[in-house]
Amino acid sequence: MADFFLFINEILWGSILIYLLVGTGLWFTWRCGFVQFRYLTKLRSLIMSKNEADPSGISSFQALCTSLAARVGSGNLSGVALALTLGGPGAIFWMWVVAMLGMATSFVECSLAQLYKTRDDEGNYRGGPAWYMERGLGMRWMGVMFSIFLMIAFGLIFNAVQANSIANAVNIAFGIPKTWIGIGLVVLTAGVIWGGMRGTARISQWLVPFMALIWVLMSLVVMAINIERLPDVVSLVFKSAFGWKEAASGALGFTISQAITNGFQRGMFSNEAGMGSSPNAAAAASAWPPHPASQGLVQMFGVFIDTIIICSATAGIILFSGILDTPNPNMNGIALVQQALSSVVGSWGAGFIAFIVMLFAFTSIIANYAYAENNLMFLQQKSPFATVLFRCLALVMVMFGTLSPLPLVWQMADVAMAFMAVTNLTAILLLSPVAHELSNDYLRQLRLGVTPVFDPNRFPEIKSQLAPGIWDTPKPPETKR
Repeated sequence: MADFFLFINEILWGSILIYLLVGTGLWFTWRCGFVQFRYLTKLRSLIMSKNEADPSGISSFQALCTSLAARVGSGNLSGVALALTLGGPGAIFWMWVVAMLGMATSFVECSLAQLYKTRDDEGNYRGGPAWYMERGLGMRWMGVMFSIFLMIAFGLIFNAVQANSIANAVNIAFGIPKTWIGIGLVVLTAGVIWGGMRGTARISQWLVPFMALIWVLMSLVVMAINIERLPDVVSLVFKSAFGWKEAASGALGFTISQAITNGFQRGMFSNEAGMGSSPNAAAAASAWPPHPASQGLVQMFGVFIDTIIICSATAGIILFSGILDTPNPNMNGIALVQQALSSVVGSWGAGFIAFIVMLFAFTSIIANYAYAENNLMFLQQKSPFATVLFRCLALVMVMFGTLSPLPLVWQMADVAMAFMAVTNLTAILLLSPVAHELSNDYLRQLRLGVTPVFDPNRFPEIKSQLAPGIWDTPKPPETKR
């Protein structure tokens, strides 16, 4: 079974997705005026502002933390370890590349999600790729197809991946049988997924900053202890990234193709840019400034935090520990991260990693499920039976993940991710003119020194596609102080 998924992955990633990801990122980087480089300093002002007049959505900070809860998971730990063991140290360089390009892609997909959002029966904002496929492109069939892919990927398979990482880490650190770990995880997950997007947002806004901070601090400690390795590590990363012969000495024999493929796969699994997942959180926010592009900017920073900061912290722990100097083919995934940290700080490092994995992966499970249920609503499956059935399936996959071999689970995740990404990237490329209009309108108002406000009357063609009452009454611009 693992060989079958590996074959499918080689076709999808080797022949389609790598080129589509790079091309889309480059296109939107140019089309949106290099937005990811020009507005890196705007994050604090965007997430600290609150739109108290609009109770229909969650805050920008909650939306960012919710998307980070889904992004920051086992991909930031075991995913980085897999990238380094399969693609070499250079894989982290290509993770950085796909992240910087992906920031522009994320800006576009999340801006579109805000633009085409709707209200549900309870008055809460809902939206995402399925909604902009239906309203922006007039292709509900495409939205249905994407929703099914997302429900399979995020509601089922990705949660198995996260559960797999938790089970491996806790089993290695404390010797607890995986069956009991799975049962405990199912009980905890069941207790949370009944809270919906707002419940996930409330948990995420506290847990995500805490877990990210302590992980980055730990990586800085490891680097400080082994600071003499800094020149060698930097040299190794860049030499390996470009397949230079000097980087392939000893046991480290990696090609540039391996570095790029594994860096892109693991980078995308981690930051999810272009996959169409984070737009589900972006659409649930009450945007402030009241413009779709403001949420695009907020979520764009999620890619930076996830990959450039947190994934780099994991890579730093592994590379500075020197554990890859004598690679062990039986040591991969989360076990490699535990071994790397323990070799530097002592035996308690394995337990610390288990704690971090539980935080990272559990928040991912609950955010992933919130995304999946959001798309269940798009399919108009509002019956209690359909919701309960899907929740039960999600819990079954959590248990499956704790007991399944690592390669099979990751191969399944890569296939699901590829189908989602191809569908979503096709949609946002077709909506490129709309994204260009949103970006220009927002940046034009910034240059004029006013608070950006989206007025649909300036865009008659776009206005006809919007849900009634969402953007109909823009507030008057306010001069910046």
